[in-house]
Amino acid sequence: MQRLIIFLIKLYQRIISPLFPPSCRFYPSCSAYAIEAIGRYGLIKGGLKAILRLAKCHPFHPGGYDPVK
Repeated sequence: MQRLIIFLIKLYQRIISPLFPPSCRFYPSCSAYAIEAIGRYGLIKGGLKAILRLAKCHPFHPGGYDPVK
């Protein structure tokens, strides 16, 4: 299941993401963060970290460098 989710995120990165202008306020991007978090911590804990990261993606958060911890 973990490999399927990572595959779907990579599919998003290659097909859907290039259709829109770059707008991510974080480094690494949220999709790259999700891949690394899921790969490092597994589907449950890594997925939760990715969801929390996406929740910070709004105009009132400054963004910046935010590595997987």
